Amino acid sequence: MARYRGAVEKLERRFGISLALKGERRLSGKSAVDKRAYGPGQHGQRRGKISDYGLQLREKQKAKAMYGISEKQFRSIFVEANRMEGNTGENLVRLLERRLDNVVYRMGFATTRSFARQLVTHGHVLVDGKRMDIPSAFIKSGQKVEIREKSKQNAQIMRAVELSNQVGIAPWIDVDQDQKMGVFTRYPERDEVVIPIEERLIVELYSK
Repeated sequence: MARYRGAVEKLERRFGISLALKGERRLSGKSAVDKRAYGPGQHGQRRGKISDYGLQLREKQKAKAMYGISEKQFRSIFVEANRMEGNTGENLVRLLERRLDNVVYRMGFATTRSFARQLVTHGHVLVDGKRMDIPSAFIKSGQKVEIREKSKQNAQIMRAVELSNQVGIAPWIDVDQDQKMGVFTRYPERDEVVIPIEERLIVELYSK
């Protein structure tokens, strides 16, 4: 299944929760899910009972939408998480958080993960001093991620850094906002990653 490219606020309304798909509108409380907390369409206000399978599928769809990845990519990440030692669900979240586009977003250089992915693919991001244009690349502990010199005065990036002060920076990342650079200091603990996703249900879905 290809990456979702439709109206993201409609997607959030379907799930009934903010997935951080909108940047400044979300922070200002003007997103569609804040104004209309019910599903889109003619029958959006009808909430039927969801089966166990439906709940599991819903969590996977939420995770894919939040991190902006395709079914093929998501399954590949799950397989890797299942292969690693420890809790599969926690491993899954850690791997998702280690994606370069997500790290750029977490560092506050982009207001959304989709904008962060665009920055990466357009060559605005350096990893350990070298240009990296693969959003799905996994960042390791100790690696430095920065905006290239020519792009540091980009208005959208500067605005993102300004807005990041409202939400704060993830504790597993050390950021120098003035220099537009940061270090991925360590892998996050699950309780540090605040996302509206129950990864346990995703593990149950793939375990069938």
